[in-house]
Amino acid sequence: MDFPRNPLSFFRLFLLILAIFAASADDYTTLVYKGCANQPLSDPSGVYSQAISSLYGTLIAQSSKAKYFKTTAGTSQSTINGLFQCRGDLSNADCYNCVSGLPVLTDKLCGSVIAARVQLSGCYMLYEVAGFQQVSGMQMLYKSCSATNIGGAGFEEKRDTALSSLENGMTGNNNGFYTASYESVFALGQCEGDVGVSDCVGCVQNAVQRAQVECGSSISGQIYLQKCFISYSYYPNGVPKKSSSSSSSSSYTSPSSSGSSPNTGKTVAIILGGAAGVGFLVICLLFARGLAKRKDDH
Repeated sequence: MDFPRNPLSFFRLFLLILAIFAASADDYTTLVYKGCANQPLSDPSGVYSQAISSLYGTLIAQSSKAKYFKTTAGTSQSTINGLFQCRGDLSNADCYNCVSGLPVLTDKLCGSVIAARVQLSGCYMLYEVAGFQQVSGMQMLYKSCSATNIGGAGFEEKRDTALSSLENGMTGNNNGFYTASYESVFALGQCEGDVGVSDCVGCVQNAVQRAQVECGSSISGQIYLQKCFISYSYYPNGVPKKSSSSSSSSSYTSPSSSGSSPNTGKTVAIILGGAAGVGFLVICLLFARGLAKRKDDH
């Protein structure tokens, strides 16, 4: 296959490939699930829409400096409650990037309804009209278990030990976020920002029990309850080492239900660096060939 004769054309193609790779690196914006109320929002005067827009603006602004924020917007006749929360290991910049895309995504996925919740792998946002029926903090919202199972070699014992360490870790002063690992299993858990320690531990224990029952010998799983979530993932070659010595402040990306490596971001960065170097070299060669061809033509 011949290379493009015009180096600029090749460079444009190169930038497009880089953009595709870069987009794949932001895995904290991957959609996990959506929860949309069945009842449409009756808003002939537009007061609720204005309140929701105001709520979104406040939540996005707060996401650059907090991992969790809860507020209300509107008047006494059009009150909207809402909140966002980012995964505990995201930076403030990543939290903002994650949250800022949720209003448009929520509108696209749910339309105009009285309540909506959209969960990405790195953050979630919800809003609801005042008076919306509340559910138990233990209610399951979403589960995902890998289709790949593993038998023997004590996998379930390893997983259960990692999950037990997670349960124990949630009792500490860690802002409701904790990671744990045992041999080849990594586990992560987080509670909603305003949940007390006792209720947080109870929620995580409930989620762990559901993961053990619902996912069985699946190599990875995610359980999302109303007030907390947990995930675990199996790494055949051992859990990669963290860059931090603190269990509650991890550099891992959230394990996915497919059991992908938590070093995806670092891998993509290496690929991008290598691709950039190769691309630059090829462009230089094409440019030199173009100059030589022009000299020959003269």
